[in-house]
Amino acid sequence: MSPSVVSDRFLPFLTEPNFGFLGTVRPDGTAQVNPMWFEFDGENVRFTHTSKRQKYRNLQQNPSMSLAIARASDLYRYVELRGRLVEVLPDPEGAFYVHLAERYGQAHPQPPADHADRVILVMSVEHVSSN
Repeated sequence: MSPSVVSDRFLPFLTEPNFGFLGTVRPDGTAQVNPMWFEFDGENVRFTHTSKRQKYRNLQQNPSMSLAIARASDLYRYVELRGRLVEVLPDPEGAFYVHLAERYGQAHPQPPADHADRVILVMSVEHVSSN
């Protein structure tokens, strides 16, 4: 594991179950931004997604990603992570989806109906900025 570019002062944004807004680039060059559950492993950020949606297709063409996170306790402060898609892991049982649902407070979550198409998107963290 390489040293993280994320300083300790930003860890609450990443370790609390805050929603992130993930930005990708569409094939026509326009931005697509969507709220996402995520988990930071100390080096990379992981998301649950499917291989059938536009965001997945965006990342296949252009692996650049950004994630903006505001803490629920202070919506006027944020952190932005920039990086790229470095790995796509199959998750056909939807186990990571269930893990994230628990992280975000859902009681007794079940795999989603689209679990057969589930993947884990792994984003490198190459730059961090904040207000």
